[in-house]
Amino acid sequence: MRRLAFPAALLALACVLGGTRAERGLPLSLGCEGRVVSRPASSAGPAATAPAPTATASAPAPATDVAASRSAAPPAPFASARRFGVWIRGGDVIDGTGAPRRRADVLVAGDSISYVGAVAPGVRADRLIDATGKVVTPGFIDAHAHTDAAARRSSDPLGEVAGFLAMGVTTICLGQDGRSPSDEGVEHWLAEVGGRPLGLNALAFAGHGTIRSQAGVGLSTHPGADQIRRMVRLVERELGAGAFGLTTGLEYRPGRLAALEELVAVAKPVAARNALVMSHLRSEDDDAIEPALDELLAQGERSGARVHVSHLKVVSGKGAARAEQILGQLQAARARGVRVTADIYPYDASYTNLGILFPDFALPPNDLERAKATRGEELRAFLRRRIVLRGGPEAVLFGSAPYRGKTLAELAAELQMPFEDVLVHIGPHGARAAYFVMDDALQSRLLADAHVTIGSDGSARTPHPRSYGTFARVIRRDVLERKLFSLEEAVRKMTGFAAQTVGLDRQRRGLVAAGWAADLLVFDPAKVRDVADYPEPARLAEGFDWVLVNGRLAREDGKPTAVRAGRVLRRQDTATPLAGPAAP
Repeated sequence: MRRLAFPAALLALACVLGGTRAERGLPLSLGCEGRVVSRPASSAGPAATAPAPTATASAPAPATDVAASRSAAPPAPFASARRFGVWIRGGDVIDGTGAPRRRADVLVAGDSISYVGAVAPGVRADRLIDATGKVVTPGFIDAHAHTDAAARRSSDPLGEVAGFLAMGVTTICLGQDGRSPSDEGVEHWLAEVGGRPLGLNALAFAGHGTIRSQAGVGLSTHPGADQIRRMVRLVERELGAGAFGLTTGLEYRPGRLAALEELVAVAKPVAARNALVMSHLRSEDDDAIEPALDELLAQGERSGARVHVSHLKVVSGKGAARAEQILGQLQAARARGVRVTADIYPYDASYTNLGILFPDFALPPNDLERAKATRGEELRAFLRRRIVLRGGPEAVLFGSAPYRGKTLAELAAELQMPFEDVLVHIGPHGARAAYFVMDDALQSRLLADAHVTIGSDGSARTPHPRSYGTFARVIRRDVLERKLFSLEEAVRKMTGFAAQTVGLDRQRRGLVAAGWAADLLVFDPAKVRDVADYPEPARLAEGFDWVLVNGRLAREDGKPTAVRAGRVLRRQDTATPLAGPAAP
């Protein structure tokens, strides 16, 4: 028997008005006190409990309640003289909690779901969607996404979002890896973008690197007490403006220069608002990931903040047993009271600039030309060792001009230079590349963990198939082909659990339930395909027939519409700490 908390106001309203759960459009597994009435355990195990949209935990239902729920007569179909905007009829609802699918209609009025359950034939709606043979789910939430900063000057400030919508994403989380969505900060970005029509929903995190720049710390390795206080005040201001938390990029400048004391200090205002610290770890390498995780866990433990691992991976690690070691480290931290989650993308290659390969002495604030002149042989030896440890020059595929489509090995042969000399010639910021450095068995085990949600780490300008295929690939490969987990569990990871992790459940987003936002998908899982690959990374996913963003059709019968119904979402301060193992 598993527990699921639910917004008290919504449950109270349903109980005051009377009627069964189905008559009020509530998930069938919920009683009027938020109790679980009946739910079989999922294949993911006890840790895969449904997300708790509020912090209130409740006691298991008595056995008599269970028996009564099984013997109760089905409710009469819903009838109303009201005209609805959309009627999704005849589909199997997978509501985002992890509960088994159930046959139900969904009525939408305006930007919200009005009813979930059996609907009488006489109900009227402006648009009828036949979902027979298909599933109806919440829109997917991309926990780690990017957008082009220059796009803020275009008609859609998020830039090209067709790739997100085609794979079922209705909300993206921006401000990743320590960089706010604007160099001027989240407050400025919200003011600039907030009133404009968007192709989908977007929320922002404040970037630690951006905060450092705004505070005048820049590339300093030892900021003073006054500078630390300035950064803390800036974090408080960004959270007050609506940021969902703070991100760090500790493998990049300037985050790489921050010590733990600084990271704890800037996380304390995040903890005070029960927001989230997302971190691109200091290292993802097999021989350094445990200390990098320990640093994040210490940041959470000492500040009290919820912490989250961005694009969880182990570079050059091998096997599911290695994944178990990493997951065991995270679970041990939960046992100590640290609330930690993670996101992942279902590909074995990462993508970033060449700076990830270079040593500190060749990166800012140090001078690359000086390093080449005075420590050239040391630099080349470092790059040679690093590339060999990461699979060799064949495992580096350039994704930016003028080298796009070539491996480092091919470019070295073309230029008749050792590959390390090619890297020195291009420099740490001269190109971006995909790095085939991950083990499938290891990454698949991480992906299956109940505390891991999905993030594409993509954008329309990132030439990696994850930008266009991530969410479709999870369904096609991991659910249908590999049977790594059920479709219900996949949907939970990508909707209800993702919403709870970042704080969107407080705004009633991430579930198919009455009173919640009408970000919805209608699709046949068997027809979902991720067709993007490395030679052609910008091919749109297939199979997501109907995509609703705030109750309006962004994709209709498999084709995009001109509708831009997305919104900028601002964090709300109304919640207390979350409960339940699904989002510790």
